[in-house]
Amino acid sequence: MTSRPRLATDVNYVNGLAAVALFAVMAYVFLTSELGDPAGFPDGSIVASIGYAMFNMVDQAAIPAESFLVAFIIIALVLDAALDGAVTLARREDDESVVTALTDGGRRLAGRAGGDEQPDDASDPEGGED
Repeated sequence: MTSRPRLATDVNYVNGLAAVALFAVMAYVFLTSELGDPAGFPDGSIVASIGYAMFNMVDQAAIPAESFLVAFIIIALVLDAALDGAVTLARREDDESVVTALTDGGRRLAGRAGGDEQPDDASDPEGGED
């Protein structure tokens, strides 16, 4: 027979009171702060300005931008993708063997990741030749 969950009565209320006090302080700061009017962007296309920044034509953009910033972000994305690929290729299996990128339909290729594997033609179940 299963029993119902019981309500814990031996809890420490200090953590809950600290969270409520932090919420009260943050709510007070938010409600009493004086925020200025939103400035917005000047007239012009934001998308066109990003395009001009990508091709280093910032003098034609309606909104000023840094031309090197877009190149920096693109390089950062490429390096991040390369790092993710390297980690994926270098992961280990549960038996501490290295997963190789050279496989054939899910089977490991002969001569890779261990010397005791047989070549594909040695494991032919029919035993026939082509």
